[in-house]
Amino acid sequence: MLDGLPLALAQAATYLRETKLDTASYLRLYKQQWDDLMRYDGETGSPLIDYGQRSIGTTWTISFNAIKARNKNAANLLRLWAFIDNKDLWHGLLQTAANGIGQWPEWLCEMASNEVTFLGAARILLRYSMIEAEESAQGNYMIHPVVHRWTSYMQNNVEKREFLRLAVMVVGSSVPCHTSRDYWLLVRRLLPHAERTSWWMKEICEAEWSFNDIWALRGLNGLGNLYMHHARLKEAEAIYQRSLQGGEKLLGPDHVFNLTPISNLGKLYTDQGRLKEAEDMYKRAIQGNEEALGRDHVSTLNMINNLGILYRNQCRLKEAEVMYQQALQGKEKTLGSDHMSTLDTVNNLGSLYIDQHRLEEAEATFRRALQGYEKVLGPDHTSTITAVNNLGIVLTYQNRLKEAEDMFQRALTAKEKAFGQDNILTLDSVDHLGSIYAKQGQLKEAEEMYQRALQGYEEALGPDHRSTLNTVNNLGICYKNQGRLKEAEDMYQRALKGKEKALGLDHSSTLDTVKNLGNLYTDLGQLEEAEDMYQRALKGYEKVLGSDHTSVLGVARGLCLIYWKQGKLKEVGEMLARVDGLRQPSRPTRSVRQDHGGASSKTIASVEILPCKVCGKTESTRRCAQCKAVSYCGTEHQKADWKVHKNICISKRRDGI
Repeated sequence: MLDGLPLALAQAATYLRETKLDTASYLRLYKQQWDDLMRYDGETGSPLIDYGQRSIGTTWTISFNAIKARNKNAANLLRLWAFIDNKDLWHGLLQTAANGIGQWPEWLCEMASNEVTFLGAARILLRYSMIEAEESAQGNYMIHPVVHRWTSYMQNNVEKREFLRLAVMVVGSSVPCHTSRDYWLLVRRLLPHAERTSWWMKEICEAEWSFNDIWALRGLNGLGNLYMHHARLKEAEAIYQRSLQGGEKLLGPDHVFNLTPISNLGKLYTDQGRLKEAEDMYKRAIQGNEEALGRDHVSTLNMINNLGILYRNQCRLKEAEVMYQQALQGKEKTLGSDHMSTLDTVNNLGSLYIDQHRLEEAEATFRRALQGYEKVLGPDHTSTITAVNNLGIVLTYQNRLKEAEDMFQRALTAKEKAFGQDNILTLDSVDHLGSIYAKQGQLKEAEEMYQRALQGYEEALGPDHRSTLNTVNNLGICYKNQGRLKEAEDMYQRALKGKEKALGLDHSSTLDTVKNLGNLYTDLGQLEEAEDMYQRALKGYEKVLGSDHTSVLGVARGLCLIYWKQGKLKEVGEMLARVDGLRQPSRPTRSVRQDHGGASSKTIASVEILPCKVCGKTESTRRCAQCKAVSYCGTEHQKADWKVHKNICISKRRDGI
């Protein structure tokens, strides 16, 4: 009758052992349950997975009814399990329901608050061979994939929606704050459960349908946050939109609950480069928070901080600083100087100071953030690691390359351990190390780092994400310095096209790539194309950053050389006057690396001391003895650049420059 199927035989044997029932009685129950199962299937239309001539499903149904009679908690746990992953169920996953009487059913609160009750339910399921204990971790349980499917098919539509609702609440409310010590360990464990829950929402719920209670909607926000943590932006957006639509329908469009998914959508749109939509969301959230909670409430201050992040991404630096300072003062007053949220805004302010080339202030600000994070969270927390990484960035801009490399290596080692090799936070440090190697003339190592970062970004974020495009741009710089000029042009053109689409024509990151193309065309002798690129970059930088910004100085230098080669001596004089008015110590101005080689570093020999074309250092540099147009910090970098420079050097000597 059971056709020798292992699962069916094991299930029947377990039932007979537990109930002490004789074989004849079991056969009678088996036939009765089969008839009931067939009627149930005909009424609901649920597909039976009863392969092997009814054996599997019937034996499970018999066992499930016995479990339900002996321990209702165990039966309900099995129903809930249908809507999360079949592996890695542990008591801690349910603990969020321990103190939530009213929003959670009584049976779940009981199991969540008492591990002995949970273990009792698990023991019953083990004894009936419904689940297995995982060998890899004590206290963890799993369920066979076929049994797992059956646990959902045995439920009618009303039961499915109710237990799916509970699954969303359990998983979503278990997503930790990013300041939690075991943050990344837990979010990695939760992701498979979230994926299963999301699959079921698509399977049994309409696209516009959402839950009709606030607790489940909060769980949805948690699921969206989990996908955001893993850079799964499309999934996160769908979840946030479902939460917002549900909140507006259930509570009205102006209810304070809706401010959470609105704020989350603002963050998501910022990460996607949809900056206008992000600004609309943040302004809506700030207005709503001020009206509902007050201007000094932490939620309001967090929205102001996030709007500062957006303005910085738009290169609206003065507006960004106003937002950051307002948020920082409010948080210091409300939360204290060493609170995590306060330190987050301190860290953001340091990044802004880099953009404004206020490097000493940036270093001091990052060191304050790092000291605070280490004190509150310890040396291995994600926020501490981020501060280490940011300190490496500012040290890079100060040409303190060995110190910067040490910081990036520390950050990379910690991120690989905490997040894995393919996480986007890990890839950020990989990209930064590539830039350090490039500045030190280690171009092979730089290329390896950039290629690793690019592959990871493309897989995690897609080919058009800002982080992906920044690395494409950096790889173009690396190819140019290796003399692979056609490959460099391909990278620059790809980066430019993507940035124009994602960020806009006048975004500073877009203009960086425009400038880099000007440098490349100069080296190729394509002077008209180079002039067009420099003119576009110059107008854009002046519009976005102001006429006294150092990026304007770099483009002005490039135009000097172009005009000289074209014999436009009047324009050379005008541009030299501008260079003299703008000149200040050479340093980069943004976290996106710019090309310090090529035309941006070349000008007439009498203008100023030039930085090393390879690494950007200004200390102890010497000009090329033949053409006098570029400088190097030593013979190693001069040799590294010779493949690129030799043709330009020869042409300059021939033209008398």
